[in-house]
Amino acid sequence: MMAKVSSVNIRPGVNVLSVLPHLNYKAWYALAEFVDNAIQSSVDHAKSLRSVAGKDYRLRVDIDFDQAESKITIRDNAAGIASPDYQRAFRPAEIPLDASGLSEFGMGMKSAACWFAPNWSVRSSALGERTERTVFFNIDKIVMDSIEELNVVSIDVAEDKHYTEVRLENIRKFPHGKTIAKIKEHLASIYRVYIRDNSLELYVDGVKLEYEDPAILVAPNYRDPDGPSVKWKKDINLDLGDGKSATGFVAIREVASTRLAGLALFRRKRLILGSADETYRPEDIFGRSNTYPYQRILGEIHLRGFHVSHTKDGVKWEESEDEFLRKLRKELSEEALPLIQQAREYRTKSGAKATRKDAVQALRSAADGFHQTMTAANDIGFELGVIAETSPTPTTGHEAEPQDISETDREEAEIRLQFRNEPWIVRIELSYANDHTDWLTIRDRPSITDPEPREILIRVAMLHPFMAQFQTLDSEGFSAILKVASAMALAEVTAAELGDHHPSAVRRFTNEILKTHFSKRVIDD
Repeated sequence: MMAKVSSVNIRPGVNVLSVLPHLNYKAWYALAEFVDNAIQSSVDHAKSLRSVAGKDYRLRVDIDFDQAESKITIRDNAAGIASPDYQRAFRPAEIPLDASGLSEFGMGMKSAACWFAPNWSVRSSALGERTERTVFFNIDKIVMDSIEELNVVSIDVAEDKHYTEVRLENIRKFPHGKTIAKIKEHLASIYRVYIRDNSLELYVDGVKLEYEDPAILVAPNYRDPDGPSVKWKKDINLDLGDGKSATGFVAIREVASTRLAGLALFRRKRLILGSADETYRPEDIFGRSNTYPYQRILGEIHLRGFHVSHTKDGVKWEESEDEFLRKLRKELSEEALPLIQQAREYRTKSGAKATRKDAVQALRSAADGFHQTMTAANDIGFELGVIAETSPTPTTGHEAEPQDISETDREEAEIRLQFRNEPWIVRIELSYANDHTDWLTIRDRPSITDPEPREILIRVAMLHPFMAQFQTLDSEGFSAILKVASAMALAEVTAAELGDHHPSAVRRFTNEILKTHFSKRVIDD
């Protein structure tokens, strides 16, 4: 028989509510508390929900942001809050009878709601009951007046109605633009297991969240480039003792990502550590941020026997993390599938193409920086000796006249400057043509035979073996490389004007050295 609920007692711990806004939450982890409650409700009452809603029942959670009214609404179609559970549900720190699921601390909804807003309410209709109940919280008033009991507003509804709706009002710091985009990305990451198995449909502002699994590298072993292709993914099953274990997989991304590579750690199918761009990358496995393992290795590890922080965004390792990392590194270094070593040593041309956006940004900044450098040099009276009154010796052969390439295979920037008392046009071009050209080619148009400004074309082959080792550089790193290329080009032109009969030797030898000696990165183990 359904018990009549006219009020809920929130004693003891009323003063705790005033502390909750100061918790170290992030918006996505706070919202995840409401999703956790909905998931647990649907799991606990799965059979009853299917009997009412049909065998195709799916849990649906909607999170909607209303900036105009400074309100966030979270609604689900789970089993609702049953009358016998009302007192426990709203009393702070009331641990549920079964704490083996996602609702284990008895604080999730209360702490997350108070963190977001000083005013919030919960409206719920429990499966099999004919009553919808609503409880209103005004935290400032509750704390100031030491209120220990709240009224419950009830109305009659159909027996087959089942839902819970939480309204957070007067949001302390309302999420905007990029933050909402990050909330979507993180929630999709946190609940990827439930999204994959179709047990959860999660919507934010009416948009259904999806989780896109990154492509896994399929390629030969770096030690045998002409050998058979292998899928670089390894199942993990580690016994850590004392009832603790770690299972899942670790793999190599097909396309490296400084932002998204790393491990995601789960417990009870829900991500705890390593959401979206906040992945878990211990140095024992990944090295430092400028290494390839840091940008290529990914994995999903499910932990058992571990406790988590009360905000569910951290693992309480106690003394087990070192053992976990030691065993994991050993697994990933085994000769049969040396995953860490492959992540370090394997090179792919697709990586250079994937970072084209960063390279283009670097091209622009390098041109700007080059202009500033040349201006500064002129300002301090930079000279390279007496200039001969004869035409500089032009370079010859295919190096001096690189063939035109398709516009889709190149990016170009142009700068104009005064250098050595005459106008110059310097074009810096990035070539993505799939050939085996030299890393750097230069074309110089002497001013004596052409009345137009001096023009130099500096072309860098982005798919050259030397560049393959820099495929994960950001725009700042690319800029440094392009500045080196620019400096070499001007050095050669200057050498020609000083009367050197073989100025291309500088570039020719540089190309040879880069290709034969510096195109394989050496990384200490």
